[in-house]
Amino acid sequence: MKYEQRFYRNKFNSQRFRGFQVSHRETDLWIGVDPDSFENEMEEVVRRKIVELRQKLDVYIESEPQFAKSLIPYNSVNAAPAEAKEMAQAAARAGIGPMGSVAGLFSREAGRAILENFSVKELVIENGGDIFALLKKELVLSVFAGSSPLSEKIGIVIPAGIGEVGICTSAGTVGPSFSFGKADAVAVICRDVLLADALATALGNEVKSPEDVEKVIGRAEEFPEILSLLIICKDKVGITGGFEIKLLK
Repeated sequence: MKYEQRFYRNKFNSQRFRGFQVSHRETDLWIGVDPDSFENEMEEVVRRKIVELRQKLDVYIESEPQFAKSLIPYNSVNAAPAEAKEMAQAAARAGIGPMGSVAGLFSREAGRAILENFSVKELVIENGGDIFALLKKELVLSVFAGSSPLSEKIGIVIPAGIGEVGICTSAGTVGPSFSFGKADAVAVICRDVLLADALATALGNEVKSPEDVEKVIGRAEEFPEILSLLIICKDKVGITGGFEIKLLK
């Protein structure tokens, strides 16, 4: 996979979060913790977790390669590790193949590794636009949408005290991820980051043009797990859910 520089990381709040990066093969994580909680050992803890997880999935996929190839919901034939089962369940809920939730899985597992080994107040794990977060204060999330005139002009307000949450963005015009759609950004927020990842992909697949935005916003009603959804396609925007949306300067 060709590496694509993630310039948007330069805009992360460096006063609120002390950030560092951990990479292993296709996984490229940005980790931010509140400065008072940061410890140098966090990087190695995260690295061990993602290497272990990658090895576990590789062994499983070698025995059942269709798990990684399927673009539709997939039921395992062989004994699957718990993480693979979670991926398949979340992706099936969204109507896509299991790998549609893999980025969310790595974000969450990296976050859990930190939470199990360190005491932190706030935490953000970003994996190519898919975020596992533990938040205590309000956070305004600016949505990057490629060449759309609305890119970084719209923010989703994540309310204070939300705790653990998944914030995932899929795009058909930006980044290396595979998509059947043409949306500049589909941002989904759920409690479950694997489900948010899968739904961002699935709903993004359905946005072929600005005319599809309203229809896809309507289809999102099928998923009560969605706390907030924002779709940007060229100059068209669609919004649903309970979170405040803010225009940014």
